[in-house]
Parts: sequence; C-alpha cells; structure tokens
Amino acid sequence: MADARALLPFVLIALGGWLLYLLAPVLTPFLVGGLLAYLGNPVVNRLVRWHLPRPLAVVLVFVLFLLLLIALLLYLIPALQTQVAAFIAKTPVYLDWLQHTGLPQLQAWLGVDLALDMAALRQALLDHWREVGGWASALFLYVSRSGLSVIGWMVNLLLIPVVTFYLLLDWNRLLARSLALAPPRRQTWVANLARETDEVLGSFLRGQLMVMMSLATIYSVGLTLAGLDLALPIGVLAGLVSFVPYAGFISGLIAAALAAYLQFHDWLPLLWVACAFLTGQVLDSLWLTPRLVGNRIGLHPVAVIFAVMAGGQLFGFTGVLLALPAAAVLKVWLRHGRRMYAGDSTKKRRPPGRPSP
Repeated sequence: MADARALLPFVLIALGGWLLYLLAPVLTPFLVGGLLAYLGNPVVNRLVRWHLPRPLAVVLVFVLFLLLLIALLLYLIPALQTQVAAFIAKTPVYLDWLQHTGLPQLQAWLGVDLALDMAALRQALLDHWREVGGWASALFLYVSRSGLSVIGWMVNLLLIPVVTFYLLLDWNRLLARSLALAPPRRQTWVANLARETDEVLGSFLRGQLMVMMSLATIYSVGLTLAGLDLALPIGVLAGLVSFVPYAGFISGLIAAALAAYLQFHDWLPLLWVACAFLTGQVLDSLWLTPRLVGNRIGLHPVAVIFAVMAGGQLFGFTGVLLALPAAAVLKVWLRHGRRMYAGDSTKKRRPPGRPSP
C-alpha cells in the first residue's frame, strides 16, 4: 500500500501530461494568460505591499504590459521590416559580387572548379519569392473567407487579457485553495514543493527573459556599430535563441559573419562581428546568467536540447516556448518524489524495535 501511495504522484503527472496533450488546441490563451499572470504577480504583490488595492495594482501592471506591447509594435517590428526589406533589395548586387568575385576567390583557395549558374540561381530566387507571395495571398484569402477561423483567432486573442486579469486578481487565493486540497499530513511537503517549484520556475522565466533581452540588445548594438545592415534581425534572433546553450551565439555569429562578408566584401568587419558576439558571450557567462538566472535550474545542455525538440514535436511552437520551464519543474517534482519514495522505503526496511533516527 505504501508503494502504491508513493507512485501516485508519478501517475498524476502522467495523467496530467496526457490531458495537456489532448487539450493542446484550446490551451494557448490559458497558457499565455497564466504565463503573463505569473510574470506580473510579483509586481502586483509589491504594489499591494505599498498599500495599493489589488485591483488597482493589477490595472497598473496591465498598463505596463500594454506599453511594452505598443513599444514593440511601434519600434521593433517596423525596424526589423525595414532592415530585411533593404537586404532583399540588395540581393541582386550580392549575387553579382558572388558570381564575379566571390566564386573565383573560393575556386582559387580550394583549387576546384565550382560550376554555378548565377542566372539560374537568381531566377530560382525570384520564382521562390513569387511562390511565397502566392502562398501568402492564398492563406490570406482562406483566412478572410473562413469566418470561423477569424472568430476563433479573435476569441483566443481576447481571452488572453481576461484570463491574465482574473488570475492576477485571485493568484494568492488560488494558491491557498490549491494547498488546502492536499491531505493535512502532506501540506508541509506540498508547500515545500510549491516553494521550490516557484523558485526554479521564477528563476528561469524572469531571469532567462532578462538574459535574452539583454543579449539581443548587446548583439544588436554591437552589429549596428559594426555597420551591418541586418544588425537588428540577427541580434534579436540570436538573443531569442540564447535560451538553448550556445545556440544563439553560434547561429548569430555565423549569420552575422556571412551577412558582413556579403555586404563589405572584406575580412576586417568580421573582427567587429566577432567582438560583438564575444562581448555578449563573456557578459552572459560572467554576469548575466549567474546574476539573473543562477544555478538553481541545473538542466544539462543535452536535456535542454531534448526538451525543446520534444516540446516542439508534441505541442508545436507553444511547446518550444514552454519546454524548458516544464522540464525544470518536472525535475523538481521528480526529485521530491524520489525523496518521498526513499523515505517510505527507509521506513519500510527499518528493523523492528530499532528507534527512529
């Protein structure tokens, strides 16, 4: 009987994962709302400690989220669009340079003959862009004609602030009621589990978000100072991918080096690109991650990569975003489950008559 009770948390975890898999199509607004509520709850609690009513504190946090969204829409997205459009407009120039200068140099270095029809490549690129435009037009027509799709998208979009507001308003009450559901003799264990889960999850979500934003800023500023046309897209992308160890650094460095060589046709700007990414990597290793995230998550890089791939396979883009927080929380739960199981096993194997330690 004791072994069956010890296995109960693992059974509940498995059932919860299966239920999440079944409900994945309708969970997106609730997951996003819960994530925003979790990120905003510490700010709301601090405002409440400053003797503000909780509804007013929730409204102020909502205004903060709204201002951040407006700043994103008004500055970042147009700037990204401008730089990408400028790069696409210069693509014929880059192809001409590649045909008349880049390929001959590469053939001289490698000592091989690289037969590449640049006219065919240019035509293939143009056809590809036309096909992409055709797919985008077809998708737009399908969405515009499918009233149910538009309605479903709008409902999900409107549900996010509603769910976030009510979760922020009743967050502490929901936690207290959830704790009260546990048996009285297990409430201390559940409270410790919830506290450690909050430490790990908060450390990852809030800390890693700040690390990603900091690295995106460092990379973008550094590449801008180097004069790279695609500084903002490459810097933002490298910062966002940095939650996978070294993935943002390696992918951003390769992309920036290729873009810099195509733009300047010289090796010297590559040194400035390398300096920008090395500066970001050094700051991340010595200050950003230790200060903002800490060592409480403890996920191996291989486990990080597997969690991201598994989350994407099971739940798509939402799974990629939630894979690492879920893996960190699952590690905490498994550690507590192992402690409970080991404690029950120790009690079971204790010889009769021997006093408890």
